[in-house]
Amino acid sequence: MRGTKGELHSDPDDPPRKRANKQRGHGTYENDRPPIVGTVGRESGQVRLRMVHHTDRKTLEEHVHHFTLSETTCYTDEWQAYNHIIREHATVCHAEHEWARDDDGDDIREVHTNTIEGMWTDVRNYLRPFKGVHKDLEFRDGEQSTVRFTVEN
Repeated sequence: MRGTKGELHSDPDDPPRKRANKQRGHGTYENDRPPIVGTVGRESGQVRLRMVHHTDRKTLEEHVHHFTLSETTCYTDEWQAYNHIIREHATVCHAEHEWARDDDGDDIREVHTNTIEGMWTDVRNYLRPFKGVHKDLEFRDGEQSTVRFTVEN
């Protein structure tokens, strides 16, 4: 008989199903936690998501430069991989418990990462019934798959 919640599995031939890859730190393709990078246009609502092998400087720069216009202002946290993107760039420092900031004095906290963080919540909730996505579905016909959709405000 299969165990129910709260009961130990005593049958070694029927171990409990392991849940999630709980390794600490940034995910990589190699540790079976392939990262997904994303951009969200605050005005356009355009979203671009890509599964990548690493979230290093080169990968993030390529993503931002490919999926944003040159006149775009990028809002990020202070992770060092974002330091060299060639866009107007403002950051919030989560390490100092800064989540949003008003830079121009108009009482609107325009510097924040809440838009993309909220989008990740939507993606996670959408994928939850599927128990994730197999990492090798990343490439189709030799091209990297990109998810495109629009967020309605």
